[in-house]
Amino acid sequence: MFSKTWVAERLKQRRAVMKFLWVLGLVTALVFSKWVDGFLKKSLNKTEPSLLETYGGSNAANNTLMVELTLIEGAGAKGAVCLDGTLPAYHLHPGHGSGANSWLIHLEGGAWCNDTRSCSNRKNSAYGSSSLMEKERAFTGILSNEAEDNPEFFNWNRVMLRYCDGASFSGDSENKEANLQFRGQRIWLSAMEDLMSKGMRYANQALLTGGSAGGLASILHCDEFWGIFPTTTKVKCMSDAGFFLDAVDISGGRTLRNLYTGVVGLQGVQENLPHYCTSHLDPTSCFFPENLIANITTPLFILNAAYDSWQIQNSLAPLSADPHGDWNGCRLNLASCSPFQMQFLQGFRNQMLDALKQFSMSDQNGMFINSCYVHGQTGQGAWFAPDSPAVGNKTIAEAVGDWYFDRAEVKVVDETCRHLVPPVTA
Repeated sequence: MFSKTWVAERLKQRRAVMKFLWVLGLVTALVFSKWVDGFLKKSLNKTEPSLLETYGGSNAANNTLMVELTLIEGAGAKGAVCLDGTLPAYHLHPGHGSGANSWLIHLEGGAWCNDTRSCSNRKNSAYGSSSLMEKERAFTGILSNEAEDNPEFFNWNRVMLRYCDGASFSGDSENKEANLQFRGQRIWLSAMEDLMSKGMRYANQALLTGGSAGGLASILHCDEFWGIFPTTTKVKCMSDAGFFLDAVDISGGRTLRNLYTGVVGLQGVQENLPHYCTSHLDPTSCFFPENLIANITTPLFILNAAYDSWQIQNSLAPLSADPHGDWNGCRLNLASCSPFQMQFLQGFRNQMLDALKQFSMSDQNGMFINSCYVHGQTGQGAWFAPDSPAVGNKTIAEAVGDWYFDRAEVKVVDETCRHLVPPVTA
């Protein structure tokens, strides 16, 4: 298995080179910073999205690719196991043609567990045990093998790494009394080692992606991912709906911070968080992307909805912070929000844009922030459907492709959402 010392040394060399490149891009990025400031002053009426439209389906919906589950057989000997001790797993569909030596790794999402009870419940599901995982998984959106649905990556080697630890692939601890294994970091390293042995070491291009909790993981592991490849390999990362904010909820508390404090403490996450963050911030703060992204040296793309439905429902206006149900309508339908509630949500949007300012100063980074009420936009409908979200007639898939292949700089902040899907909860 890749050692933490080896990866750390690779990242140290990388940062020395990237420090110089960062300075070169600073002046240009200041222009974008002023542009974002302009968005912060826009009126609420222009940023309130409609919920009357939905995404269309994929053109290839009736021919969805189903990919078999593969257990990582060597993982158990390294202690890289799911919450219940079963082997971790992934789904792999081989690339072909021009994509035969290109790899896309997608980290599955599915929230977190923050105490013994929630993790014990989780281990009795597919998010804690490979014995309960589906034997096949549909590959759609960014994982699709259809050029009409996924024009940039359809013929790459595409992998979905299943999520069975509950800490965004970052913990390393155990609770013997409760028979719980918190081995997300080991799962991550073991999976990468296994895939390298299956041809990924020959990759000339690689992209690490993830959705929701997996999107957070793609940020946490981005520089590590770069570190396992030769310097000749083009390596980038993308987070979809993984930009979770340390936001104040409607009661004045910090619901998500409280959750993350439990995750980090219970699962032994602290030792696997970047030292550049933990050297001056508490471990929980270093589990929030806003405190990490400015120091990531590998090119990174942030795809997120400014009105992220999961964060609004579970972080900003959770049921626990709304005992009288004042937010019941607004929580599920932004068209039902009062002016005061919409102003509160606008503050969340502004917080997100402000947190991305420094990140945007690097020419190598990309972002696509729209005002949709969704959580995750690399799936079947949103990625490249005819009526998927677009800015200037450019879909999310096209924007990500332009960024990955260096065809154009992509720093999109959109006040609207051309089409919306019903909110999702994971």
